[in-house]
Amino acid sequence: MTAIAHVTHYTDPGCPFAWNSEGMLLHLRWRYGDQLDWSTVMVGLADSPEVYAEKGLTPELMNASWLDFAEHYGMPIDPAPRDRVGATGPGCRAVVAAQLHAPEQAEALLRALRVRFFSESYLDDPALIAAAATDAGIDPAQLANWIGGDDVSSIYADQTQRARTPTPEALAQDARLADWPGGRRYTCPSLEVTRLDGTRLSAPGYQLWKSYELLFGNLLPTAEQRADAGSVSEILTWAPYPLATAEVAQIRGIGRDQARDELTAAGATERPMGSDGFWEA
Repeated sequence: MTAIAHVTHYTDPGCPFAWNSEGMLLHLRWRYGDQLDWSTVMVGLADSPEVYAEKGLTPELMNASWLDFAEHYGMPIDPAPRDRVGATGPGCRAVVAAQLHAPEQAEALLRALRVRFFSESYLDDPALIAAAATDAGIDPAQLANWIGGDDVSSIYADQTQRARTPTPEALAQDARLADWPGGRRYTCPSLEVTRLDGTRLSAPGYQLWKSYELLFGNLLPTAEQRADAGSVSEILTWAPYPLATAEVAQIRGIGRDQARDELTAAGATERPMGSDGFWEA
């Protein structure tokens, strides 16, 4: 199927809002399939822990917010308290390195970084990045070499600058943007959706599913829309990696409790993690 629109996805593997939007973005991929051509841009929330410290984000505040996210949004987050706030930049650079040198594994690496960050360690820990590389089918030593390249530094700088240059449409939704020393930047996740004729709509920051339905319905009224899945097994067969209960529920169009019951009844295998877990057929 031919793409009829391009989606630019601004994100960061260390953002809990982005983590809790995974189900909705997967739902868009389910519904529109190859009619949407996606590209991912790293926001680079913090290239050093000091960035967060200057904003007053302490480990105590982060731990409390993560518990709140797990309770209200449902994506798996390890409740064990963290003793520091780490930088997200090294994880972002790893994704850029994969985009340049192993593009077919780049999205898998981004997912693996998210999973490991919210379950065990920090994105500025080389051991976490190496483990995520293995998860994504990338040689960790090779990835480490790529990350240090000038090409990665250049593209990463370009991506973070793009994230700090919101569209006029996004700037009109100022409450969904954040400050940086040069002005306003995208928060995560933010989408720019551009139709082939150049018509563009922006959805900055965390959105509700109805907002995405409204945006894509107005921009792409003639697009073919795949119906919500009829079973959890259909979703797990389609998914490129194990899914959290909340993600299955989103694509299936049901509540998390019902999704868990259906997953159990279907004989799906769960790998528990923190407040929930990941399922595969």
